[in-house]
Amino acid sequence: MSFLIGKNMIGGYGSVNILNNCTISVNQGEIAVVVGPNGAGKSTAMKAIFGMLELKKGKIIIDGENVTDLEPQDRVLKGMGFVPQSNNVFTTMTVEENLEMGGYIRRDKLNETIEQIYELFPVLKQKRFQAAGELSGGQRQQVAVGRALMTNPRVLMLDEPTAGVSPIVMDEIFDKVIEIA
Repeated sequence: MSFLIGKNMIGGYGSVNILNNCTISVNQGEIAVVVGPNGAGKSTAMKAIFGMLELKKGKIIIDGENVTDLEPQDRVLKGMGFVPQSNNVFTTMTVEENLEMGGYIRRDKLNETIEQIYELFPVLKQKRFQAAGELSGGQRQQVAVGRALMTNPRVLMLDEPTAGVSPIVMDEIFDKVIEIA
């Protein structure tokens, strides 16, 4: 059985359905990629799976549990992480404050996980006291991914993680995705 399933999803914005009986299924430990042209519904599908878009029909199942009616923050508690394509960092907060915000649901100390994020993305440790809004596009993506990892998610969804970054940074991000998986 798949670890994450968005099954027979129908939904969109207002009266316009973007998703029409869409099903996405991912096994544990698998890296899955959704490919399609702009406007095909890739981001809409991710938002629906994460609970940021209400479905008209369909269901979302994680590890055998139906989470369709749960709010995004409750899906995070069930093990989901999501990095949106844009506006994915708190620009006026420092790198470290962004990471701390990612651990908002945790009741334990965050220091060990923050250090793991810094090992994964060493440049963030160097810039930990710098405002995230002052970082390059690739560094912002690293902050966004790091913040999502702060909850130790069992499934991590990245919406266009390489949008607007250089080819070198793109390769680095893909390498880190493989390392995370």
